[in-house]
Parts: sequence; C-alpha cells; structure tokens
Amino acid sequence: MDPAHPSQIDAALEEMPLFPLTQVVLFPHAVLPLHVFEPRYRTLVSDCLASHKVFAIALITDATRADEHGNPPIANVAGAGFIVEHQALADGRSTLLLHGQARVHLEELPFVGPYRRARATILHEQEKSVGATDRAGLVACASAFSAEVRKQDSRFAFRIPEHLSSGALADHCAHHLVVDTAVRQALLGETDPRARVRTVTTELALQHAALIRETGGVLH
Repeated sequence: MDPAHPSQIDAALEEMPLFPLTQVVLFPHAVLPLHVFEPRYRTLVSDCLASHKVFAIALITDATRADEHGNPPIANVAGAGFIVEHQALADGRSTLLLHGQARVHLEELPFVGPYRRARATILHEQEKSVGATDRAGLVACASAFSAEVRKQDSRFAFRIPEHLSSGALADHCAHHLVVDTAVRQALLGETDPRARVRTVTTELALQHAALIRETGGVLH
C-alpha cells in the first residue's frame, strides 16, 4: 500500500481536518476502514479528496462532555492518515480506507463548521535502538496472546511482519492486539521506540494472563 507523499502530509498540517472517534487510535502504517455517514464528515472527506487526502483520527476523551458547539474534548496527539481507497455510495455515504502516516500533536483551531481542524505538528520517532532481547520479548508475547485468542475464536488471525522496525512492530501489535484504549492512546504519544516495545510487551503479557484466568475470555 503506497504511503502519502511527504508534501501531502505537509500540506495538511496548518489546518488538519479532524475526525473524532471514541475508542479508535490510528497508528502509523495501520489501515483503518471507515464508514462515513454524518453530513459534516461527508464534507470533510469531500474536501480532503479534492486536496491532500489527509485527515487525522482524534480520540474523544470524554463523550459525556461538549463545548458550546457540541464538540467533545479530544486527545492532543492524533494519528494522521492518507485516504488510499474511497467508494461513494448512492445515498451520499461512503466507505474508505485510511492509511496511518504519522503521529501528530494538535493545537485545535477556532471552530469553523462543519468539522473541526487543528494545527498539527509531526512527532518524529526518537533515534533509539531496540535491543534484540526486547524485540524477541515483544514477538513472544504477541504470539502467545494471539494464539490464546485464537483458541477462543478460530476466526481471529494475526501475523507478525518480519520486515518492520521494532518501533513499527510495537505499533502493529498495539493496533491489532492491545485492548485498552487509554493504553493505545498513550502508545501513540510515545516517540521512544524502546518504551513502546516494552509497554506493548507488558500489556500483552497481562492480557494473556487474564485470558488464561478467565474461562471463555475473548478479545473485544
């Protein structure tokens, strides 16, 4: 799957369109399917398709609160993605695939409808190497947890790509396997790959132990 050209990401940074969601965190390299039906987000997608094709998935941190415009609070770190596939439906809805491109820090702009925007700054990966032992621990925990889930649900499938850097592998495992939304959001904001690898490893070990303790436990 082809990533966005850097110039397309750069073009979106000053006024990054925001697509707030509950319980959804978009990591770099992850692919997120979306069904777009609300009028404001139909407009967002239309605007993006006509320009840079980039928008950010922002986690709603408290769905019970809203400002004077009806907008709930969002996390200040989001995942910016590039529209790689789009299908318009006859009734105005659409489906699309959003390919995660970058971690971005958000400074939300004054609201001008119909959708929210923010000034975005790319959060670059720290240049810290991940040791072979840490990577092996991540692979082992991801393999053990996914195997346990597969015992509960034979339809579940998870593959560990060998070509990914350790930091990207941690993101891949977080996207597909880490259950806790708050943990996934914290991992999105972590630019130290060693810290991400160790956090994902610990989280998957805890989830694995919980599944074993709970007869019939399944991944939601």
